Amino acid sequence: MSSTNEKEAAPVHGVPLTEQVIEVVRRDPAASALPYLLPYVDVPWVEGGVPAPMAEDVLAKAVFPSGRPLSPSLRTWLSYDMSLLERHQWFTADGAFAPRPLDRLIADEMGAFWGTEFAWLAGRLSECFLLPGGSDSRRILAVTEPDEEGEYPVFALDLDDLPYLGLMYPGFDVYLADTAGLLDLGERQGYSELIHHGTYGGRMRRHARQCLGGAAEIQYPFDFEPVYAELVREGAGGTG
Repeated sequence: MSSTNEKEAAPVHGVPLTEQVIEVVRRDPAASALPYLLPYVDVPWVEGGVPAPMAEDVLAKAVFPSGRPLSPSLRTWLSYDMSLLERHQWFTADGAFAPRPLDRLIADEMGAFWGTEFAWLAGRLSECFLLPGGSDSRRILAVTEPDEEGEYPVFALDLDDLPYLGLMYPGFDVYLADTAGLLDLGERQGYSELIHHGTYGGRMRRHARQCLGGAAEIQYPFDFEPVYAELVREGAGGTG
């Protein structure tokens, strides 16, 4: 956990924010990124405490399978270490990116039944990656249209009560910084509270318009959601 001064001094977006996370992690790379799961589950920031950066020549030309560029924060993180994301199935055996459509990722994590329930969003959210975080819930980065910082949204998936998907962070930059304890985001009443945040709300709302027809979150039964019919139609057209 970082000090109050570090929280106050943290940059707010992108590469500078990610670099500050890396500074914190370097002090104890083997420390748990998710201390609230200890002692039952240990998710170290860096496997074995020794960073394994992506090779510079590989990183320089890396893109997602769709052709979309890596976000600035993700590129910066991978220049420091790959192991955190490797452990969450980001890569194939030969090191290529291995995204999954939303429904397949959910099926792999939560069971085939739940994957089927989210199939109507798979066309729009066709390149998804699992991130560490949550206990019964999951964190998912979706490669869509980037926001003004070049970042892609991070969603929360929660099946504990009624199946739920909501925007949680505007990008990998803010996800990392909050996970590292660098941001004082206040008490949040729900996963998508940052859509009202003075600094991050604009980015969140842009992702909401792009990904969920303007909604910050959706909850089962999805066919009662106002955005359902439009997103089903667009998803059928493969507009990821």
